[in-house]
Amino acid sequence: MKAMLVAIWRYRFFVLSSIKTEFRIKFVRSSLGGLWMILHPLSQVLIFAFVLSAVMSAKLPGIDNRYAYAIYLMAGTLGWSLFAEIVNRCLTLFIENANILKKLVFPKIALPLIVTGSALINNTLLFVAILLIFGVLGHLPGMALLWLPVLMLITIALALGLGLILGVLNVFMRDIGQLVPVCMQFLFWFTPIVYTVNIIPEQYRKWLAINPLFPVITGYQNVLLYNKEPDLAGLGVIALIALVLLAFALLLFRKASPEMVDQL
Repeated sequence: MKAMLVAIWRYRFFVLSSIKTEFRIKFVRSSLGGLWMILHPLSQVLIFAFVLSAVMSAKLPGIDNRYAYAIYLMAGTLGWSLFAEIVNRCLTLFIENANILKKLVFPKIALPLIVTGSALINNTLLFVAILLIFGVLGHLPGMALLWLPVLMLITIALALGLGLILGVLNVFMRDIGQLVPVCMQFLFWFTPIVYTVNIIPEQYRKWLAINPLFPVITGYQNVLLYNKEPDLAGLGVIALIALVLLAFALLLFRKASPEMVDQL
């Protein structure tokens, strides 16, 4: 573990320059550039909001805003997009960079760090866009917004731990790459992002307790929509799970790293 941390520190400029290069390429190769990074999630939000707001808006207690459902949806989307981008990109990260791993000598752990940094920038831009839309809709978050970095940190740790495990396993078992997108779709609909918890029948709500994203996404919604702190007890449990996942992911990565290049 110490050797891995030393390697990350030595190659910190490589990681930072790679994030910068990736970000620049997104602007250079497209006429809209980095706007696509926020247009895709926002377009999904608008579709759901316009189609379902008439049905769902009356079921948001404590919010006196005709666009309450759209605001609720954007709050959940912000957390989900950060989680999903890191997991999905880590899933195929080593396979897509097989040629680089074979030809260049650098710590492989730098690759998921580059993905995480890039995803964080994308999510920050999405957050700024959402704040602007909130302002147009007449809804501005309050001091509870200070909890947002904590939520983002827990989301990143959870996504990086899970994504790194899946990325390593996908090198040796390619079926993982086919299975995970299906599971991610299930997880999206198993998380109250498009719908609210109160529409779920009481006897089924207990199943939300096994969803690690539930406290995280509701935390985003509490902070951005209701201007109140997240459920600290629930977040504490998820933070512990994220740390365990991350530690296991790093251990698995270190053990499998010598054999990964041969498999690729």
